[in-house]
Amino acid sequence: MTTHRVVIVGGGFAGLSVARGLRRCPVEITLIDRQNYHLFQPLLYQVATGGLSPANIATPLRSILKRQRNTTVLLGEVCGLEPNRKVIQLGSNREPPAFSTGQASRQEIAYDTLVVATGARHHYFGNHQFEQHAPGLKSIQDATAIRTRILAAFEAAERCDSADERARWLTFVVVGAGPTGLELAGTIAELARQTLPDEFRRYDTAAAKVLLVEGQSRVLPNYPSKLSDSATTQLERIGVTVQTSTIVQRIESEQVVLQQGDQLQPVHSQCVFWAAGVKASPLAEQIALACDAEVDRAGRLAIEPDCSLANFPQLFVLGDMSTLTAADGSQLPGTAAVASQQGKHVARQIRRQLQGNPTKPFVYRDLGQMATIGRSSAVCHLGKLQFGGYPAWLTWLFLHLILLVGHENRILVSLQWFWNYWTRNRSARLITEPFPPANTPTIDSSSASTISS
Repeated sequence: MTTHRVVIVGGGFAGLSVARGLRRCPVEITLIDRQNYHLFQPLLYQVATGGLSPANIATPLRSILKRQRNTTVLLGEVCGLEPNRKVIQLGSNREPPAFSTGQASRQEIAYDTLVVATGARHHYFGNHQFEQHAPGLKSIQDATAIRTRILAAFEAAERCDSADERARWLTFVVVGAGPTGLELAGTIAELARQTLPDEFRRYDTAAAKVLLVEGQSRVLPNYPSKLSDSATTQLERIGVTVQTSTIVQRIESEQVVLQQGDQLQPVHSQCVFWAAGVKASPLAEQIALACDAEVDRAGRLAIEPDCSLANFPQLFVLGDMSTLTAADGSQLPGTAAVASQQGKHVARQIRRQLQGNPTKPFVYRDLGQMATIGRSSAVCHLGKLQFGGYPAWLTWLFLHLILLVGHENRILVSLQWFWNYWTRNRSARLITEPFPPANTPTIDSSSASTISS
């Protein structure tokens, strides 16, 4: 009898949970990802602001699954799907040039059960031109690029002789006041006011301005209003300017134009970051075409209560690629908790299918919501409890350490956090992209001689 073949596309929270949930199951698992590591995305903003190194929040998939003998890990990208034949096409267009041979290197991988969980990308709501000037934060590459832009802005300001030009470099605009936007804005403000002031000689880094822009009427619009108010107060306390009911009308290389009502507000800035929305990965569109399924405005596939795709009980779609209505009529949030729980659920349903039993619907257990703002600042919504400040921050720290994959990473991150807390330093402040950026000012000879004297 042929062993049941389970193919999992995506090594994030959902895909990894499925693989682990089937570790003792008599199946043959193939886990495919275009990166060779599992990324703990909730801490990605700390890489972008120099608090942690990429290796602190990423673990090689082969290392995680090395003792799971029924699992094979493949590095590659799915470029096609034929659900009637139950095969996927694996391309090599993202593989290293040394072994990329183009179209001819595509291979077919057959499956009996397919699980797809490739996450999401940035959503610019049709304004694709924004991406050039306002990068989002979804990958290690995004994080290191943003880190370079932030640190390079402070470096460029050191070389400015014009106050207006320096102000442009020291104005940071974060678009979107969800958890990622709050975390990024709050940490940039702390970087400017607590970490860098003694490191620059020609200006005060505390003069940096951080503007957090939100289209809706309050920050954290999906949280209780009490926590939104608490978050706004904590943000303003550390120097972040919060501007709600404001949309982005235009983003250019040296300015962003905001619109509040009928009023246009140009903000001169070299550093604009996007945290306003996410869209399902492109693979969702391929699946929709292959399976004659529909996607919503965010590119997500509607799935059945058991997390399978309609008319394809052997094809499960999880995490940010899918949309599922909870028992109370609300849409499940695109969080790591939902993805992990869906992965565990699907592993159980695959075992039920192998035993000839019908699948059961997914029931989400709401573990709460939380967002950190900065040092000793956060908000938490756990059941009926709603609280902010230092207790919320400690809760956030504890839960994120528990959720990190790998004991080594937990130890390294906890030590790094302890050191950062007491010293207010961020040791991973490395500029790893080309510098200086375009339009970086130069110091004239008179300024240079003044400094040297």
